[in-house]
Amino acid sequence: MEELKLVALDSDDIEVISAHVQDALVKAADVRWQPRERRFVMALNRFDWMNAAGSKDAAADTAPDYRRCRTALRFERVNACKCRGLDPANKDALLNLLAVEFVESDSPSGTVMLTFSGGGIIRLEVECLEAELADLGEVYAAAACPNHFAADRTIA
Repeated sequence: MEELKLVALDSDDIEVISAHVQDALVKAADVRWQPRERRFVMALNRFDWMNAAGSKDAAADTAPDYRRCRTALRFERVNACKCRGLDPANKDALLNLLAVEFVESDSPSGTVMLTFSGGGIIRLEVECLEAELADLGEVYAAAACPNHFAADRTIA
């Protein structure tokens, strides 16, 4: 698995990061808002969608190779952090990240929205978009590929 290191400075860049973190698993204890540094950091277990796509195209007689990678997502120049539909006191809660979006308000400032399954949202008010996604190297096998259309919403 090739390690990812991506930087986002505009809406197009954040869409690429969002695609790579779709269905990432996040433990609530791994979400950090650092107001003095104006930084938001989140450690997550990113599903490797690029590998999964290649695995589906492989021969039918081989088992799919689904993987997750320990990854950090960092935002700088954050003026405020708010959450809705999430319990920050429940540090053991496992969250499923669905999307990351940026909406510019008064250029270059705007709002970053991190949307989780179940309706949870983290909203970051940023001076400008400055984000980095970096794999930390730890890769492990995932039991299954996330399926948004399955009746049983088991996440692996």
